[in-house]
Amino acid sequence: MKISTKGRYALRLMLDLALHNTGEFITIKSISQRQGISDKYLEQIITQLSKSGYVKSTRGSQGGYRLSRDPKDYTVGSILKLIEGSLAPVSCVVEDEKECERYGECATYFVYEKINEAVDNVVEHITLEDLVERHNALMGNDYII
Repeated sequence: MKISTKGRYALRLMLDLALHNTGEFITIKSISQRQGISDKYLEQIITQLSKSGYVKSTRGSQGGYRLSRDPKDYTVGSILKLIEGSLAPVSCVVEDEKECERYGECATYFVYEKINEAVDNVVEHITLEDLVERHNALMGNDYII
């Protein structure tokens, strides 16, 4: 499993929104400047997040984006899976795709299943709130990106 640039940027974008979670809308331009990511690239990502209900948006001079829910309600896994699709190392361990002709007699399936469980155990138990706390611990409590 390798997380794409789009997945990494989506997580940074959501973390930025969580760090600035005051209820006000935040512009893509300000996120772009803080994160050093092209605003055009962020617009592609935010569209997907918005369509899925992860963020709310508004237009106009005070327009921008904000989280739809509290940071504690988003897991790293939910964000990455929205952008990346499955994080499984091979397709045969994905719930709906166990159509491998060797499923049931494949000794290596066990390895892939364990890798998938380990990844899920990590990404589904870390929330945006956890990342905000980690960020604040690394940068000092007064620092916001």
